[in-house]
Amino acid sequence: MAASPRSSKPHIVLFPFMSKGHTIPLLHLARLLLHRNTTVTIFTTPGNQPFISDSLSDTDASIVELPFPQNIDGVPAGLESTDKLPSMSLFVPFANATKLMQPNFERSLETLPNVICIISDGFLGWTQQSAAEFGIPRLVFYGWNNYSQSICRSIMVNSLLSGPELDDELIVVTNFPWIKLTRNDFDEPFNSREPKGPHMDFIIEQAIATAKSYGQVMNSFYELEALYVEYWNRAWKPKVWSIGPFCLAESAKSDPQYHRKPTWLQWLDKQLAQGSSVLYVAFGSQAEISSQQLREIVVGLEASKVNFLWVTRKSESELDDGFEERVKERGLVVREWVDQRAILGHESVRGFLSHCGWNSVLESVCAKVPILAWPMMAEQHLNAQMVVEEIKVGLRVETSNGLVKGFVKSEGLEKMVRELMEGETGKEARKKVKDFGEAAKKAVEEGGSSWHTLNRLIDELQALRSDG
Repeated sequence: MAASPRSSKPHIVLFPFMSKGHTIPLLHLARLLLHRNTTVTIFTTPGNQPFISDSLSDTDASIVELPFPQNIDGVPAGLESTDKLPSMSLFVPFANATKLMQPNFERSLETLPNVICIISDGFLGWTQQSAAEFGIPRLVFYGWNNYSQSICRSIMVNSLLSGPELDDELIVVTNFPWIKLTRNDFDEPFNSREPKGPHMDFIIEQAIATAKSYGQVMNSFYELEALYVEYWNRAWKPKVWSIGPFCLAESAKSDPQYHRKPTWLQWLDKQLAQGSSVLYVAFGSQAEISSQQLREIVVGLEASKVNFLWVTRKSESELDDGFEERVKERGLVVREWVDQRAILGHESVRGFLSHCGWNSVLESVCAKVPILAWPMMAEQHLNAQMVVEEIKVGLRVETSNGLVKGFVKSEGLEKMVRELMEGETGKEARKKVKDFGEAAKKAVEEGGSSWHTLNRLIDELQALRSDG
């Protein structure tokens, strides 16, 4: 029987990790791939399926559900996303449990025609075994950038974190001597002198699976970090393919698409009509902020006198009873899900106080909004270093003792918020981010660097399949 036009197209399988920050960029990538006349199938679990279906409801991407393992030690029943874990200490048992999905994944894979590659999250290293079994190239997605990856590799290979006596002693990064970091710029287990334990075992396992993979897809673009793309592809494997920013595959939702404008969007419209500039404040869904630190944020934002939109999961009593009433003329606290790209793309928003998760950094760059960096966890400290020192599209919060993981006092926050929104260094960052925002747009357009890289990748994968 002749193949249908759909099945004769190159077919790409996407398998995101069960976490919003890992899933959202791959949903944007799905759109990018669909624009290239490929068939796209996404694997997920029942608990994550509604979010994915809703996000891609206007596309012909296929979604395959695999049952999520039950009875994971310490993980509440029915929980299928790290965003809802009671503590990030449960991350490793949660991530390891995904290995139990392998038989179901492979049974489904058998039914899919013309698959030219599997793009799976770096935390799903077991998918490399499945890909090898079916003779399908696997590409890895970690959701970070070439800068952070290159620095981490250089630090680990040269055992730079085992030397310093003090956690805040500066380390010069081999291969990149202008970059100076401390042990405190890294989280457990990397910041231990001799990293070991279940978390380290998990990381090593994923690194081995990555090394066996065909390549890595990076949600970045060449012009943003050309030096680090070239360094990696010259010195290390597997090859990186920078084909982002993925978020530009989907235009930010314009006002008419909202059936009824959310309160926060109406509020931003009002600020714009009054000629006010707004600071957007968001620290991601997994940052753990102490009540003492929250109090300083509240006092600092109030004292800064800037207009702000703060997205948080904290209740009014956790922030400060009366705070929202006192700032109601110029500040809005939002506790519902928001469309971050719509906020960053709003004309009134002129700054972003951010934890520097890579998705947030890229969205800010694409929206040409400068960043006030306040890294909290994972590789966010490296992203903050990149934002402030390397590409200079932002400033950094001041800690009370000058250390990277130090406490941020209200007066230090107030000072840096004002500097970002009104100061000279804020203006310089705004100019830089505008240039990079333009470059990002050009990169994904026809003829741009990411456009060419994605074409080369698809051509190479199709040739591999033909040869195979």
